[in-house]
Amino acid sequence: MKVTFILPAIGKKKGKKYIGTWKMEPLTIAVLKALTPPEVETELFDDRIELIDYDTPTDLVCITVETYTARRSYRIAARFRERGIPVALGGYHVTLCPEEAAEYCDSVIVGNAETVWRRMLEDLREGKLADCYQGGVGEYDIRPDKSIFAGKKYLPVSLVETGRGCCHSCEFCSISKFYCSKYHCREHSLIVDDIRESEHKYTFLVDDNLVANRENAIRLFRDIAPLKIKWAGQGTLSMARDTELLRAMKESGCEIILIGFESLDRENLRQMNKSFNDTLGERDELVKRIHDAGIGIYATFVFGYDNDDERTVHDAVEFAKKHNFYTAAFNHLLPFPGTALYERLRGENRLLYDKWWLAEGYHYGELAFYPRLLSPDKLSRLCHEARKEFAAPRTVLSRGFASLGRTSPLMWGLFWAMNLRLGEEVDQKMNVPIGENLDEFPK
Repeated sequence: MKVTFILPAIGKKKGKKYIGTWKMEPLTIAVLKALTPPEVETELFDDRIELIDYDTPTDLVCITVETYTARRSYRIAARFRERGIPVALGGYHVTLCPEEAAEYCDSVIVGNAETVWRRMLEDLREGKLADCYQGGVGEYDIRPDKSIFAGKKYLPVSLVETGRGCCHSCEFCSISKFYCSKYHCREHSLIVDDIRESEHKYTFLVDDNLVANRENAIRLFRDIAPLKIKWAGQGTLSMARDTELLRAMKESGCEIILIGFESLDRENLRQMNKSFNDTLGERDELVKRIHDAGIGIYATFVFGYDNDDERTVHDAVEFAKKHNFYTAAFNHLLPFPGTALYERLRGENRLLYDKWWLAEGYHYGELAFYPRLLSPDKLSRLCHEARKEFAAPRTVLSRGFASLGRTSPLMWGLFWAMNLRLGEEVDQKMNVPIGENLDEFPK
């Protein structure tokens, strides 16, 4: 028996290479590979870096679907089903939109696949594949088998999962919806083993909120400190209030932490159910504490809430420049299906598309709803201009020298690798057609 895994791409402008920063190794597929019995043959086609062989002999095609890749995923599924090959769809988008996904495949996996994957393969072997498999949420004590990545050219960063979910309930967050605002820790011994087998100098700890459980986080940092790695991950601004936590992070090798500031406007934070970012204290002081601990910040901001206008976008850019963040993202709000944000905007009749992820002609970087104070096109342009300003040579130079004083020399090299091409990638990402032009890969 043979299983073919496929990771779909978002889309690609005709004649252009796929975006470099979107080429991370697909950890989910490595986990499924580990769960697959050795007598079952497996293969992986990563749509971001190679062509899919639609004529490959196989018994099952399994596609991991995100909202951005849904349109492309369904088209890929159709090609295989035309040959009579059964297709299973899973992932965050499928869990949030199971009825939609079921229209395009033979079987859907809802929730995490670890608890149902082997049963699904056995059903396939016996010719009785079910329409739906309901997976668990927190059961994931499996070590990924990255041998399936052999020969693939991914970014030189090892992904190691440390936890899933988050304890917060931000209105726009599909992760919060998926995990019901709960955090699930992974067994530390598995994390340590994954890190020890890493092939790269850099490690990204895959976790929606590393510090969601303070006690677990401190134990984890102490467990990985002897490994002498350099890592990046995701957290919240609240970590800046905890000196012991910051020290443990740094001593374990933390060099960069992604923090979702989202907005500097109090009313926007209240509306997105993230007022805790505003009640932590003075932002400038909290940022300084993290920087003083020797940790760089990847700051993210989102625009489109009801108090956003040109001023709030400008303020966010100036705040990011003032603190010389390692890097930053300035994104427009996007209503993901199943989130409270999507339901609110639909109730207010403010959606441009009922399902933007399936809309003909929808492009990455476009808005899918009507903001209160700006037109959709205007806000899209403001986000693009914010990214370009932050990627301007003078700003990059200033941030580079600030980074040298905060992080290790090893990370300074990574800084230039990331930021010197940032301006180019800003333009590359703008207006990528969702699900289109994936049939050619220029050298």
